[in-house]
Amino acid sequence: MARAVTLIRSSTLSDVAEYAYAATAPAESRLIFLAGACPLDEDGSTAAVGDYAGQAAKAVENMRAALADADASLQDVISTRVLVASTRRDDLVTAWEVVRDAFGDHDVPSTLMGVTVLGYDDQLVEIEAVAAVMDS
Repeated sequence: MARAVTLIRSSTLSDVAEYAYAATAPAESRLIFLAGACPLDEDGSTAAVGDYAGQAAKAVENMRAALADADASLQDVISTRVLVASTRRDDLVTAWEVVRDAFGDHDVPSTLMGVTVLGYDDQLVEIEAVAAVMDS
């Protein structure tokens, strides 16, 4: 299946960032705007309370499910925003490493942000994403 997303690398910007600096999708692609993927179990309770990596993993799992419901996958994601309820850089990095590893070589443009609070009790991580697919 042909992919709609093209990741753009920069030869003039630092290669320290662990993601592409930009991405494109052709005009005929179908865009999918995902709500923030939260670390919630099926019963609505927050998973992995107190565990940044565990919550990031659960958020990725839930994001995969939402993408599948839209006939897409992580390989169709064009950008992400990872929100982490912490002022500690180490906590942000812990969550980011889980997200980065889930995407593997498809290192989409991403923003990692520390925030003061997220919407659910005990929630530490949320992942927003946009995807693009080419329908047959």
